[in-house]
Amino acid sequence: MGKVGIIGLGKSGIAAARILNKNNYEVTIYDCSKSKSLEEIKNNLATENITVKLGQNLELNAKNFPELIIVSPGVAYDIPILVEARAKGIKTIGEMELAWQYLKPYPWIGITGTNGKTTTTALIEAMLKAGKIKTSACGNIGYAACELALSVLENPLEWVVAEISSYQIESSQELSPKIGIWTTFTPDHLARHKTLENYHNIKASLLQRSHYKILNGDDPYLHNFGLNLDWKNTYWTSLKGKNYLLGDIEKGVYLEDSWIVAFQELIAPISLFKMVGKHNLQNLLMATAAAKLAGVSKSAIVETISSFTGVPHRLELIKTINGVAYINDSKATNYDAAEVGLDSVESPVILIAGGEAKEGDDTAWIDKIKKKCASVLLIGDAGDLFAEKLDKSGFQKYEIVKTMDKAVFRGKELAEEKGAKVVLLSPACASFDQYRSFEHRGDDFRQLCLKIK
Repeated sequence: MGKVGIIGLGKSGIAAARILNKNNYEVTIYDCSKSKSLEEIKNNLATENITVKLGQNLELNAKNFPELIIVSPGVAYDIPILVEARAKGIKTIGEMELAWQYLKPYPWIGITGTNGKTTTTALIEAMLKAGKIKTSACGNIGYAACELALSVLENPLEWVVAEISSYQIESSQELSPKIGIWTTFTPDHLARHKTLENYHNIKASLLQRSHYKILNGDDPYLHNFGLNLDWKNTYWTSLKGKNYLLGDIEKGVYLEDSWIVAFQELIAPISLFKMVGKHNLQNLLMATAAAKLAGVSKSAIVETISSFTGVPHRLELIKTINGVAYINDSKATNYDAAEVGLDSVESPVILIAGGEAKEGDDTAWIDKIKKKCASVLLIGDAGDLFAEKLDKSGFQKYEIVKTMDKAVFRGKELAEEKGAKVVLLSPACASFDQYRSFEHRGDDFRQLCLKIK
């Protein structure tokens, strides 16, 4: 069969290469990086008849004209080579869209949004599994989507649960979940998507292609958007009760007298749920709506509500030392997520923040710092920028410590000195200045905390 070029030698790119290779395509992966570990991966893939070209980009010349180009999620969809490829009529899609081609016989639950995706995805997966429904999470959580497509050849599924970022939606034209969820919407990834309108349109396109649509009615942007919405099969959630729901009460999931009500059925008292933070209650309502639509029994939903304790790197309690909780919120990669993280923990807080700065409105985050933080320890490239922002706001209780090991050590000292209840890693930044990913950053924080005597 034909030639395929894959850009990016990450988990997604390798999985895409394997499934295409299995289907007799001639596959080449391109990655502009070079390292010893990448050389090892290259050599291993060579034994599977997959060619890897390190330190170079895909080129479109007569000798090397692929019929298909696959883009990993971290690769911008508008780089010149992809624009040129599309102009030449070469089909260009993301790894998630490729997986869809193989997994579309199964119904999908697709979860997108600025924040809340991972917890909502994990909750839905847990509810379906509690209901004895064969499922697995993929995308930004669990498997790469193409890894899941490979695994179903031996282990068929009943549902696919996919966390889908704006990057993955942007490079998917056909991906159409049975159930689509939009958790929150605030400015993020604007360096990549340029305008808020473009970012919104990308997110909305996934919901438009979904048969059932679930939206968080407590998110101000989505609420206002919903007032002008005429989508069919739209289900709204609200912590504020049925009077705040948009659309039909029969299609609503809400809190009433501290009970979860889904489609007019009492499900469980909210006191059973162990996770902290209003945002996690919102995630729970959306997960409950999806589980009900997927046919999960009430008893399985209740079992999950009472046993679910969260996901790694999102307000994850690592350990408590002398009454101080060390909490890993490395997944808070923007101001809104970091503000939610701060809002969810007890004060006073020693906050560790910084990394690779993103665009966005930092007002609410800085206001929350001033209310809840005894001190802020700044790491990574954003250290000086954040110091300047805090200075301007009149908050001087910060130190630039640069690295995570210094931050954890100093955090312990300051927690004892200032009587803090929490040392919180909630960076408000991407991780790529010092780490491979937010998971890598969170794992480093965890290991350092576990070494504290």
